[in-house]
Amino acid sequence: MCPNQNADSLPSERSEMVQVPLDGSAPVNANGKRGTSVKVHGFQGYVHTQERSNPYAPRPSDFLSNISNFNIIESTLREGEQFANAFFDTKTKIAIAKALDAFGVEYIELTSPAASEQSRLDCEAICKLGLKAKILTHIRCHMDDARIAVATGVDGVDVVIGTSSFLREFSHGKDMAYITKTAIEVIDFVKSKNIEVRFSSEDSFRSDLVDLLSIYQTVDKVGVHRVGIADTVGCANPRQVYDLIRTLRGVVGCDIEVHLHNDTGMAIANAYTALEAGATHIDTSVLGIGERVGITPLGGLIACLYAANPEYVKNKYNLPMLREIENLVAEAVEVNIPFMNPITGYCAFTHKAGIHAKAILNNPSTYEILKPEDFGLTRYVSIGHRLTGWNAVKSRAEQLTLDMTDDEIKDATAKIKELADVRTQSMDDVDSLLRIYHSGIQSGELAVGQKEALDRLLRRHREEAHLSQSA
Repeated sequence: MCPNQNADSLPSERSEMVQVPLDGSAPVNANGKRGTSVKVHGFQGYVHTQERSNPYAPRPSDFLSNISNFNIIESTLREGEQFANAFFDTKTKIAIAKALDAFGVEYIELTSPAASEQSRLDCEAICKLGLKAKILTHIRCHMDDARIAVATGVDGVDVVIGTSSFLREFSHGKDMAYITKTAIEVIDFVKSKNIEVRFSSEDSFRSDLVDLLSIYQTVDKVGVHRVGIADTVGCANPRQVYDLIRTLRGVVGCDIEVHLHNDTGMAIANAYTALEAGATHIDTSVLGIGERVGITPLGGLIACLYAANPEYVKNKYNLPMLREIENLVAEAVEVNIPFMNPITGYCAFTHKAGIHAKAILNNPSTYEILKPEDFGLTRYVSIGHRLTGWNAVKSRAEQLTLDMTDDEIKDATAKIKELADVRTQSMDDVDSLLRIYHSGIQSGELAVGQKEALDRLLRRHREEAHLSQSA
């Protein structure tokens, strides 16, 4: 078992951050400026809503691109079982399958029922759930596996065999003539059961191109629903993916599926590029779990595709379910969601630098390509640190209903930055300082620029708090 990861997980309370939700709308504000009305914890403001073209959208001239016309084959319950930490009992498998179905994936791929008796029983149990997603199972290119698979009631069978020289020599030991003959036999059998069949090579990018195109052309003529390209060792880069998929698209008329490992960190980019080149189906797993460092992560791919066509992705999938699914799988395999995880990571919608915070408060699109509210999440502005800006502090003061001038806000911000040079200030620390500052201004004990007077007020407050706790 791999050791549990020590990455930051999302706390229940963010002690150093300001929550910035958006609600309400108005075409023109009180000053006649166009924008959308927003409330930041009770403070009414305006956000500019000028529409701009999306530079990440597919080009109209790219007629083979499927960026806005794709299917996800979710393989957490197949590829994900190959993750070092993974053990999914039947109850967990069913929970994951139901969650993925609620999210809206088109296909759910399961471990081969030929792998073990429990795998077969689990496959049958999930097939009986009546999910909207089609249930697939992944098998070796062998008639015995095919017979077991179709008997479980799956909607489709994904057939695979290694085609690279490495796998032909050191794995199954078969030549291309044998592979082609066996593939035709298995495909014909599965088709006779009136269910979907996909044929995929394994280690496609280290296979001979002529061999690949020859066998894909053969199985396409036999009538497979999809052919699969697999970057089994994660060696491919986006240009290689694009070239191979475009070449294959000119050879076969069926759909094209891609299965992309992440050994070199290219899985998301390669998946996106594959769709641009004409692929139709992408294999994913939740959090990218799988053999070694896994495959294209569901959340990361969704983030990438959302950036290209937000409305299409929003209408296609139940995006607020993503966090629930990732938490479910993370708990099952005993890892934390990485802090830098797209969409659901601890820092995904957290803004810290002063110039960022100011812009975000005016218009979130200045520093966000993804809208957190579309995923059921909230953006935060972190303010208790040396990089904070007075606009973020002003927003917090308004949330606390403290009536302060800009000069007073700037003065208080300078003190926050001074204290944050020693240690990061929690939200309670910031709130306390702002309330003390405001109280001092109201009572006449303090004026802008009176640093020593502010220090006395803060020191007196700490002493009073200490005495109160001691009593």
